[in-house]
Amino acid sequence: MTWIEAIILGLVQGLTEFLPISSSAHIRIVGEFLPSASDPGAAFTAITQIGTELAVLIYFWRDITRIIGRWFQALAGRLPHSDPDVRMGWLIILGSLPIAVLGLLLQDWIDTEFRSLWITATMLIVFGVLLALADRLGRQTKPLERLTVRDGVLYGFAQSLALIPGVSRSGGTITAGLAMGYTRSAAARYAFLLAVPAVFASGFYKLFQSLAEPGTQGPYGMGETFLATVIAFVVGYAVIAWLMKYITTNSYMPFVWYRIALGLGLFALLGTGVISA
Repeated sequence: MTWIEAIILGLVQGLTEFLPISSSAHIRIVGEFLPSASDPGAAFTAITQIGTELAVLIYFWRDITRIIGRWFQALAGRLPHSDPDVRMGWLIILGSLPIAVLGLLLQDWIDTEFRSLWITATMLIVFGVLLALADRLGRQTKPLERLTVRDGVLYGFAQSLALIPGVSRSGGTITAGLAMGYTRSAAARYAFLLAVPAVFASGFYKLFQSLAEPGTQGPYGMGETFLATVIAFVVGYAVIAWLMKYITTNSYMPFVWYRIALGLGLFALLGTGVISA
């Protein structure tokens, strides 16, 4: 049965990672309704995100390899640091620092207190409202080429909020981008690029930790976790392709209403004792 659960959770991870609806919240909630009726755990969530982040690498392969290549050329003195790709490389590094530092400092809370479903429900609604405000009120005129150091740092702090299930890594960074006046596609594109270092670092850290201490990744073994990761990769790639086309002509409001409805539904389930926080 755990293999079937792993397949379901892999599908959930792939479907929700790039949408601004919080994949970690969905993994946490769905886990309660599976036969095991348990939290899949922060380690399982982080490891399966390696799969969805591999999808990012493939989808944005040309952008990522160009940025990395030109960044190293600048270090060697063959390109000016004002080159747009070189600047983007530095901004991704700078924007990754907040979540790296906070992830280490708050590791115990991330694995325990932050996974309370009361917190998850609250974050779904609160950040759904913030996304709606940013989508409606943001100027949406700035392309990604106008990204500044200040905006890169603010993006980074927004991403770090995703350490709390219910916020959404993409949702937090996209909300910040829209609020700062970036276009929908620019905000989403940078959100995906910014997530690469953080997700791989977190995922491989949890993977090595789980291998060193078997059983610490939660109720699922490494075989089930690997299967979920592969499924998340395949489904995640399809979702990226769809979302990048969708946001060129549509708003984020359907995701906002979904977040609010899910949060209210979760409150109702918790309040009536159907599921435990």
